[in-house]
Amino acid sequence: MLDAVLDGLAGNPALPRDLLRRMIRWRGGSRLALRADLTDEVVEEMLATGWVWFLTALAVDGSVASPVRLRLAGHPDQTVRACAASGPPDRAVFEILAADPDQEVRVRLAENRSLPPDLRARLADDPDPEVRRALARGWTDLPEAVRRRLLTDRDEAVRAAACFTYHPEVPADLVPTLLADPATRAGVVRHLTLTTESAARLAEDRDYAVRRELARHPGLPADMRDRLASDDSTTVQVAVFAREDTPEPLRALIHDEVRGRSPSLVVAVDDPDPDDLGEWDDLAFKQLVEDRATVARFDRLPLPWVTADPMRHAGSPYTSFRLAVAAAAASLPPAVVDRLLADEEPRVAEAVVEHAPHRVDEATAERIERAYRPPARARARRPTGRYPYQPETLRRFATDPDPRMRVFGFRDPALPADILSTSAADPDGNVRRSAAAHRRMPATVLVAMLDDPDERVARAAAGNPGLPVETMAELLRRAGL
Repeated sequence: MLDAVLDGLAGNPALPRDLLRRMIRWRGGSRLALRADLTDEVVEEMLATGWVWFLTALAVDGSVASPVRLRLAGHPDQTVRACAASGPPDRAVFEILAADPDQEVRVRLAENRSLPPDLRARLADDPDPEVRRALARGWTDLPEAVRRRLLTDRDEAVRAAACFTYHPEVPADLVPTLLADPATRAGVVRHLTLTTESAARLAEDRDYAVRRELARHPGLPADMRDRLASDDSTTVQVAVFAREDTPEPLRALIHDEVRGRSPSLVVAVDDPDPDDLGEWDDLAFKQLVEDRATVARFDRLPLPWVTADPMRHAGSPYTSFRLAVAAAAASLPPAVVDRLLADEEPRVAEAVVEHAPHRVDEATAERIERAYRPPARARARRPTGRYPYQPETLRRFATDPDPRMRVFGFRDPALPADILSTSAADPDGNVRRSAAAHRRMPATVLVAMLDDPDERVARAAAGNPGLPVETMAELLRRAGL
C-alpha cells in the first residue's frame, strides 16, 4: 500500500521541491520524472541514478532540455533510445537516432509524427524492411520520389504499406505495376478508372481485400455491385451495404444475412478447430478475422453521406444509419431529435448527447446516463460525460443510491464539504477514489484516506494537492526516504 501512496505523491502538483528531491531515491515508478516542474538540477539527479524508468520518462518529456535528450539518444540501453525516438521534436536527437544500430529505435523514429521530411527520406533507404514499412504505413504526405521508392520496394510488406488504402493518389505510371502485384492490388483499386472488364476481373480475385475495395469504389457498375452483395466475405458484403447507391431491398437482404451469420462467425474465430486450421492459408484466416471484426462494428459504420443528408434517413431501420443521422443532430428539427432520443437502440440517444448536447434537456440526459450499462471488461464510459449538468443536479447525483451516479457527482468543483466527508466512507471504492481526488476534500479526511484498503483510493488521496505538507514528509520518512 505504501508504494501506491508514494506513486500518488509523485504526481501531486503541490509536492515541495525538497520532498521531490528526496523521492528520487524511490524506485517505485516513473511519475516523478514526468512532472512539468522539474528543474535542471533535479533532472541531473535523476540521470545520475541510471534508473531506466526515470530515463525513459525523461526521454519523452517535452519540458526536458535538448542537451538532456541528446545524452539520452546516445544511451547504451536500447529502451531509452527508443523512447527518445518517440519523443518531442528535436532535430539533433533525430539525426543521431536515424543512424542507430537498433531496428526498434529506427522503427519508432519512422513512426514519429515530428520527424522532418529529409530524415523521412533518409529512412526510406534504411536497410531494414521493418523501418521502411513503418515509414510507408505512417506517412501520407511523403514526397513523390520517396513514395515511388517505397511503392517499388523489394519487400512486399513495404510495398503494401506504401499503397495502403488511406494513402493519397499514387503516380499514374505505376498503376499497372501496382495492380499486377498481389501485395499492392487492394490498395490501388481505389485509384482505378473501372471498366466492365476490369471490375469483373477484380471481383474474381481471391484476396477479399481486393474485392472489399472494389465494393467501395464509387465507379462500380451496378451489376457488379449486386454480385458482390452475395460475396463469401462479410467485409465485402458490408461494403456494399454501406454504399449510397445500393437499392434498399438489397441493403435489407445484406443486413439480415450479416445478422444471421454473426453467431457462427464468433465461434469460428474464438474457438477454432485445430483440424480445420491446417486447411487455411494466411489470407483465409485474415479474412475470417476481419469478417468477425466487421460484424462487431456493423452498427457503427462510417456513413458520411447519411450524415450529410440526415432527414432522408432519419427513419432508417438500421442502427448504423440512425447513428449517422444522430451525428447531425445539431441541425435537425426538434421532432426528429426527440425521435432519436427515444430510439430503441440506446447508442442513438447517446450519439445525440455527444454531438449536440445543447439539444438535450437535463432530464433526458440523466435518463440516458442511468440507462447505460457498460459491457463486461470495457473501460468505464459515461455517455453524458461532457454534458453540462447544473451544479445542483451534480450534488444530487453525489448522494444517489446508484454508485455510478455518485461518482458522476464529483464533477461539481464546489461540492459541499459535508458530502465529501461522508463520501470518504462510501462502500463503493470508485466513489471513495473520486472523493479522494476532489480539490475540496478536507485535509483531515484526506489523511485518513491514505489508509484506505483500496490502493486506488489511497493513491488518489496522496495525489490531492490539499494533502498537508507535513503528512507528505511523514510518508517519505515512513518509506525511509
